[in-house]
Amino acid sequence: MATLPNPLPQLAADPSGRALGLELPPGRLIDATDEGPWHEPLLWHAGRTASSGNWARLGSPGARAGLLPVLVDVGGTQGGPEEWELMPGEMSYPGDHDAEEVLADFWGDDDTDGEFDEMLAPFGPEWPGLAAAPRLEADPDARAAEVADSLLDEGSWFKEARLALVPARRSADIPAAIGWSGPLNHENDTARICSVLRSWEDRFGIRVVALTFDQLVLSVAAPPTTQAEAEAVAAEHFAFCPDNIAQGHHETLQEYAAHEIVGRRIWSFWWD
Repeated sequence: MATLPNPLPQLAADPSGRALGLELPPGRLIDATDEGPWHEPLLWHAGRTASSGNWARLGSPGARAGLLPVLVDVGGTQGGPEEWELMPGEMSYPGDHDAEEVLADFWGDDDTDGEFDEMLAPFGPEWPGLAAAPRLEADPDARAAEVADSLLDEGSWFKEARLALVPARRSADIPAAIGWSGPLNHENDTARICSVLRSWEDRFGIRVVALTFDQLVLSVAAPPTTQAEAEAVAAEHFAFCPDNIAQGHHETLQEYAAHEIVGRRIWSFWWD
């Protein structure tokens, strides 16, 4: 995968990050992959549970240093990122893929033998195309900070969230930059998933806000506001992550659109 110069090695000698213009709390550098240590750190994460305001306080200075923020859950049954079987060597570059081609390829997967035809109405076997971009509702980075704080509220599904910093060109690239293998049963090259995230970044103002072993959480600054708009986006969600609908709480794509997309500021995905 094509990468930018990685500032993280500097934190080995300067854990505070002051040379990068940062004021970091104690934390750790992660270089563990499914095949042993990577040749450089893949991410840094704080050594203590994240709290409200951490994203806003560290995110902007981190971005200026070439490090983008994301919350990582270290308290799940699969442990933290050092135990997630990261696979950076298997990743291509997100910019080498076309989002619509990737989604059309997923939509056209014929392994289902018509299993989801009724679920996917009003769409048929032909890829319906990309949804139009709604009006931007908020600044994408401000929305990301707002969503990050909301994920830390009491009752959140996060077990133990830590703020992490990742060397990446844009937020959409974060999963591929660390070699995240969450979608492995759907797509082996997470850069293809990130090409779709880039398109959503452009059209819906998404940011990658949180990762667990197999979950991805996005903030949305331009959520669809009508059922028709939401159904077009729901088709993209199904191609991107069929398990969200096929193994979710909604029986049809139309129900999913109404309950999970219209006006929603958070999109969450889980791959079985």
